[in-house]
Amino acid sequence: MSIYQKYIGNLFVTLRFYVATGACVVLYVAAFFLPSLFAVTNILFTVLCFLLLADFLFLFVFFKPPTALRFVGDRLSNGDENKVQIELVNKMPFTIDLKIIDELPEQFQERDFLITKKLLPKQKSFVTYNITPKQRGEYIFGNILLYIQSQMGLVRIRRNIAAGETIKVYPSFMQLGKYQLMAQAMSTEQGSKRMRKIGHSMEFEQIKDYVSGDDIRTINWKATARKGQLMVNNYVDERSQQVYCIIDKGRLMKMPFYGLSLLDYAINASLALTNICLQKQDRIGLITFANKYGSVIAADRQPIQRENIMQALYRENTAFLESDYEMLYTQIRAKIKQRSLLVLFTNFESLNGLKRQVNYLRSIARHHLLLVVFFENTELTKLSGEEALNVEDVYVKTIAEKLAFEKRMVVKELQKYGILSILSSPQNLTVNTINKYLELKARQAI
Repeated sequence: MSIYQKYIGNLFVTLRFYVATGACVVLYVAAFFLPSLFAVTNILFTVLCFLLLADFLFLFVFFKPPTALRFVGDRLSNGDENKVQIELVNKMPFTIDLKIIDELPEQFQERDFLITKKLLPKQKSFVTYNITPKQRGEYIFGNILLYIQSQMGLVRIRRNIAAGETIKVYPSFMQLGKYQLMAQAMSTEQGSKRMRKIGHSMEFEQIKDYVSGDDIRTINWKATARKGQLMVNNYVDERSQQVYCIIDKGRLMKMPFYGLSLLDYAINASLALTNICLQKQDRIGLITFANKYGSVIAADRQPIQRENIMQALYRENTAFLESDYEMLYTQIRAKIKQRSLLVLFTNFESLNGLKRQVNYLRSIARHHLLLVVFFENTELTKLSGEEALNVEDVYVKTIAEKLAFEKRMVVKELQKYGILSILSSPQNLTVNTINKYLELKARQAI
């Protein structure tokens, strides 16, 4: 760094300097008419120059400048408030005023980010702010700019602190704990209910001694021969069902609501559902599709499964073509051999859009329990509820009500074929999906 760039390029004069200089100019003009003021003005101007030089030397030469260090998580949660903290250390023996500019990633489009802070001599302090990313991917933070000013306030220096780093934004993982507590609370409120079960569970628990009343069909003859007395296999109610989250990445999932696309809402809901399924000892898997095959993760209940699904969801993006449901049906038949709960996150904007795909959905529902989750257009709902003041408003309101009615007709059409469905606003998608899963789990419908 050249001397000019270090001592001149990072130097800025303040409003206080301009006011003081302007006052001296006025006094010099007045001294032209009143010569007695000339000596006083010279003294004031000399004092101003001395203070300006002292301010410059104190900030640039005599003392070490303050330092700043950014603390941010290894990963950010999409759609949630994430905390960012900056540690500030004043190494100067006098109080300073700071203006802090943190170069935020370009995705936020922040052009007026500024934090002001006063630091006492030798003080360490922290400033905290929150950021809410609206899309997944890599976010690049830049440098931290400090504009330092003493209490004299005649000049201000800029210090550019290298703090560039790249942080990845993952699907919303910050709310997993909240939904987990919600699921536990719902399980407690539901209580226990004796239900008649059809068939015989085959989930093995242990081998135990035979007692009167045990089913003789469960006798373990090998263990009996070794032990010299009757031993039977003990089975428990099967707790581990198979659940797949299927995410449509077609063009209709690109539609944005409150900054997040429908695909991101579906991804966040899938991750939350993954956490709840693992808590309930179910095996959870993932399938994504559009006009081509996407990610496929076989159902499992190992704890690492949540991280595997999160990494897969992080890489998913919306395609701009129509989704191929015939390909989806073929993939499900080839990959999923056991009857499972399939939670399909998709979107149908009209009844005709559903009818083009309903035969494939019916074919899938013959072999699995299919739950179709699609989105309510909240903007249409808002328009249909507004008061019409003129002919144009009547037309807009009528069209909005017609389109909202078609959404409800999609639900009726799916019910006609015995397919479960959820019509949800994007903001309530995660809660409604988890509630439906817990309901099906309580009914032992899976």
